Amino acid sequence: MPITLLWAVDVYGRVYSLSTAGQRWVRADDMLLELKRVTAGKGRCWGIGCDHHIYLNIMPSETNIRFREETYENQRWNPVDGFTDVLLPTDRWPWSDVTGMNPQPLHSFQLPSRNWEWEGDWYVDQSCGEPSQTGGWEYAVDFPANFSPDKKWNSCVRRRRWIRYRRYTAQGTWAKIPLDNPRKPPLPLCDISCGGWEMSDLSGRYPYLWGVSQQGQVWFREGIHPRVPEGTGWEEVEVPKEVAQLSAGPGDLLWALLWDGNLLVRTGLSLDSPTGSSWLEVDSPSKEVEALHVAVGVSVVWVVTKDYKVWFRRGVNSHNPCGSGWISIGGEMMMVDVGLNDQVRGDFYHSATPILEAAAPSIVPLGGTDTSAPPQEVKEPSSAPQQDAPKAFIPASDSFINSLVCDRDRISATQPSITEMPQEDSVELPPAPVLPTLPAAGHDVPFMNVDLEGAEAARGGQAAGRLLSDVLGTLENSQGIGEEDGPVWTWVSGGGCDVDASSQISWVNSFSSCVVFLSQSVWVRKGAFRWWRDWKPQRRLDVVVALEQSTKSDGRKDSIFFVYYSQYDEKKYLQVFINEVTALVPVLHDCHYTFAVYTAERTKQRWPLVLAAPSEKEMNDWLDLLSNCCCECRGIAGAPCRQALWSTTSKGDIMVHEPSLSLEAAAHSVACDLMFWRQIPGHLRCVESNSLGLVWGIGWDGTAWVYSGINPDMHLQTDVRSMHVYENQRWNPMTGYTDKGLPTDRPMWSDESGLKECTKGNTHPPSPQWSWVSEWAVDFSVPGGTDKEGWQYAADFPATFQGHKTMKDFVRRRRWTRRCKITVRGPWKAVPPIHLSDISLMPCLAQSKLEQVPVWALSDKGDVLCRLGVSPQNPAGSSWLHIGTDQPFKSISIGGANQVWAIAKDGAVFYRGSVSPQNPAGECWYHIPSPPRQNLRQLSVGRTSVFAVDENSNLWYRQGLTPSYPQGSAWELLSGNATKVSVGPLDQVWIVADGVPGFPTETPGAVCHRLGVGPMQPKGLSWDYGIGGGWEHISVRGNSAEPLRGPHAPPGGPPSSPAVQRPATQVNGSAVCV
Repeated sequence: MPITLLWAVDVYGRVYSLSTAGQRWVRADDMLLELKRVTAGKGRCWGIGCDHHIYLNIMPSETNIRFREETYENQRWNPVDGFTDVLLPTDRWPWSDVTGMNPQPLHSFQLPSRNWEWEGDWYVDQSCGEPSQTGGWEYAVDFPANFSPDKKWNSCVRRRRWIRYRRYTAQGTWAKIPLDNPRKPPLPLCDISCGGWEMSDLSGRYPYLWGVSQQGQVWFREGIHPRVPEGTGWEEVEVPKEVAQLSAGPGDLLWALLWDGNLLVRTGLSLDSPTGSSWLEVDSPSKEVEALHVAVGVSVVWVVTKDYKVWFRRGVNSHNPCGSGWISIGGEMMMVDVGLNDQVRGDFYHSATPILEAAAPSIVPLGGTDTSAPPQEVKEPSSAPQQDAPKAFIPASDSFINSLVCDRDRISATQPSITEMPQEDSVELPPAPVLPTLPAAGHDVPFMNVDLEGAEAARGGQAAGRLLSDVLGTLENSQGIGEEDGPVWTWVSGGGCDVDASSQISWVNSFSSCVVFLSQSVWVRKGAFRWWRDWKPQRRLDVVVALEQSTKSDGRKDSIFFVYYSQYDEKKYLQVFINEVTALVPVLHDCHYTFAVYTAERTKQRWPLVLAAPSEKEMNDWLDLLSNCCCECRGIAGAPCRQALWSTTSKGDIMVHEPSLSLEAAAHSVACDLMFWRQIPGHLRCVESNSLGLVWGIGWDGTAWVYSGINPDMHLQTDVRSMHVYENQRWNPMTGYTDKGLPTDRPMWSDESGLKECTKGNTHPPSPQWSWVSEWAVDFSVPGGTDKEGWQYAADFPATFQGHKTMKDFVRRRRWTRRCKITVRGPWKAVPPIHLSDISLMPCLAQSKLEQVPVWALSDKGDVLCRLGVSPQNPAGSSWLHIGTDQPFKSISIGGANQVWAIAKDGAVFYRGSVSPQNPAGECWYHIPSPPRQNLRQLSVGRTSVFAVDENSNLWYRQGLTPSYPQGSAWELLSGNATKVSVGPLDQVWIVADGVPGFPTETPGAVCHRLGVGPMQPKGLSWDYGIGGGWEHISVRGNSAEPLRGPHAPPGGPPSSPAVQRPATQVNGSAVCV
């Protein structure tokens, strides 16, 4: 790592530097030098002298700084004298620059300052850009033409270049920068700041210098270049108000402090426009107290107010230079400074002793050294009570130092030294990060707890400052400087000091033991993603994301998620408050490692923030981090509660919502788009639960899984899924069945609907976590049957396909299948050996006492099963009991009072009679007529109601259910647009809607809540649409929390679903005993 310096100025104007390769402060060699301010950049440091001149100190290097001066000697040919320096009146000067516009005789070149010296005399460049024997002359027809070393018959003019080098000789010393001549120099400067070297990716990066005059004007130093370190002149930058101080970061950030206490932010800074384009005003952190000092880094801004409180500006970077808000940081500082990697250095208010906060640049750029390992607390005797020290008046310019000296004297007179503190007068402070004891001068010095937050900060600040002064004083005394208490610093600059958490620097290691750790109030994590911009033109953009978390004074944490991007060379950003995030959902998007960020507003607009990570690990790390922040700000921790709503996405991810008591309230219920969903490890196709904490799930391969609770020992979970594509063909008289269809036909390779083209080559597993485990093969197990080659036939594509060909069949299709597998870890235990297609747990109230919980299921072959021995103590149960049927079933549900309903594969509905705890298998099936001309495919039974979904995604309600007549009387159509329904123990109704009205392009599958459901209105009144875009299944059968009853409960909610058809009434059928 290269050697860099930390610079500081004491109250007497003496300049010190602390090298990363050294162990102590070193005073500048020039004993007469007195500076008021310093500002450091890479390899250099600028300062303002007490004589109001600007000084520059460049670190010595093996490569000298050399500048080449050049001028051109021009001649014209005439028939009498040949080539002479007698030129035409319209010609350029005899000695000029390369353009010929400016005269440059040899004697006109002067050294810009005493910091330069000539290396030699003028000489002719003999090469002319290439080897030449012409004495350095170049020839041309006329001066504006192109020159070449070859002399031709029409060469009427010639020129040659003279070169002389000058060398910068003031490296390693403080050199005075000369005043501009003949231009008017700026008025005396009261502050300077250098920065901007990170705006270029070139190796020869150089800083920009900004200055503030005593009249509040802002000046920019032009012409600073690696070959011209002093620059060439000053340029005034217009400002709307008078400026008192400014700070430039290594990048394109520039903040200025106004005399009225507010701040200005310069926008538009770039390599093409180093002075920027405009100013934006930002209010002071505190309305009552004005800002005193500002410090800028790569992506951070720190401010000290006149009450010496430290503030941090959140959300600051090149895309958003103004940031988004202020955060108060504990402690009292006189000034702060930001280093290369956003390390923060400050001066204690009372003792003006510099401290350093070292931090890892990418994970913890602010606060302590490591967020995961806080410093060990050691209880020590605390300081003696002290008087309230008067706060220094901080004016500008020279009186600033005088006031510090006077204030220091007052503090020294009223505060006893630490070694003289009587033990009986010590007061124990609240626990805080403390300073471990260090041996000093052969004896132990008692140290004290220092808490930079709260009311104790001022009381502990003086003693802590003296403590650090003693440590630094030891360093200075060993250097022989001779000051009893060590220097009292007025200014510190670490803009060129490269220190990070991994730096093996002796003075950092020794100094870190006495660093006062500010509370880790702010930390930031950044990453690189690709953002899917879903407005035209739709494309992926490379973005930088940042998660910024702050801790408030009351201990609550606040987090913001930023996305920074560029559009048409304009820097922009998006911000999402973590407490507004409602879900973090992994999604399938062009086979990238992608996840979507939902908020209530984005859920309403069906416009989630979709981000693609470069790797699976990066995606999982960010999902864990964001999810933990979301749960932390909501007070959610550990396993889901027993009342939780469980759901799965079409990708197989498991999502859980912790319900509130107002979720099912008749009035003022929680809107669906405000529900927060968090992910549970594992992978399932469907999941069911009840109020006793039992949760069962089924994978895509039919394996049954039971939830084992959140624990460190996650179980290995595998799942296998089949992916399908359809090969379509049309018959014609000439060639028979071919892949040449009509223009209006579906693609010849498509999905089952025929609306989307799907080939073997472009069909991928559901997500990158899946991997293929087989090759493509013809699927002969398609519903409806196939012929011996796997084909199904129909009159046309929208018609129903069958497994045999007839004279009217002009199209055919066959399904190709390929298996893929995923392996994850989660809190799920497999329940062998039977593979299931559906499962249902009896809903009950949370206070119910059941020795055994009835669990009914269907095997993948359609057999009805009952699980015995299931209880909260044994959630997996003991064995399966087979229930006889005369045909295979496809859906089953058990409701309150052991009501068991099922749907056969042909759409017939059955009710199981006489099911009880004493007779868990029941006695016989009662056939229930289906709705007219409809085949039901899924149903759910609650406490007193039954809802079902048919093949056309219509939702039906069963009328007339009574304890004496549990089969009900008729089916009533409630609405359309439903794919799955779940009825809870309070008869609450939730569905997975096929789509959301008004958003036809959204991926099917949205969570939807039926509002207004109650004893007098079991069908409810309207729908409330929640999160969507790929939801597969939902279970509300565990939520038995009774809503709080208010004095008035008027129905309300979003617009209702499409108009409901008139109900169709059908009588019951007879019982079928099996």
